[in-house]
Amino acid sequence: METKQYKKILVATDGSDNSMNAVSSAIELAKATGAELCTIYVVSDANLYAGIRSAYWADEMHEHFIKEGEEAIQYVKAEGGAANIEIGTFLLEGNAGEKIVDFAEANDIDLIVMGTRGKTAVERILVGSVAENVIRHSKVRVMVVP
Repeated sequence: METKQYKKILVATDGSDNSMNAVSSAIELAKATGAELCTIYVVSDANLYAGIRSAYWADEMHEHFIKEGEEAIQYVKAEGGAANIEIGTFLLEGNAGEKIVDFAEANDIDLIVMGTRGKTAVERILVGSVAENVIRHSKVRVMVVP
């Protein structure tokens, strides 16, 4: 079996408990291999808010998700700091699965680490399984943490 030395690892987070497990695993792996670690949070694109008739409420939801994303990536950065690992943080907007795959390919990521499910079952129904989308479309190795 081929052993892969990871130089750049990407951990995707949504701030959920499940993604925190993925963060812990990514930090351990980065520490063990000396890999650079990045984290990404993707704010869903405007299509998620299409059913909202009020532009005010759509804007409020968008701002809420931006704030939630900033908190999620700061959590990852703090956890990395506690393990003496510097972490690059990225907050993007769009389709989460597509953005994660595109980011990984554009930034020479060797491994994507992510949780098996997001915050709620409703989000899974609305936007599909992000992990499943990444696994299907990524040319980069993906480690899914239960």
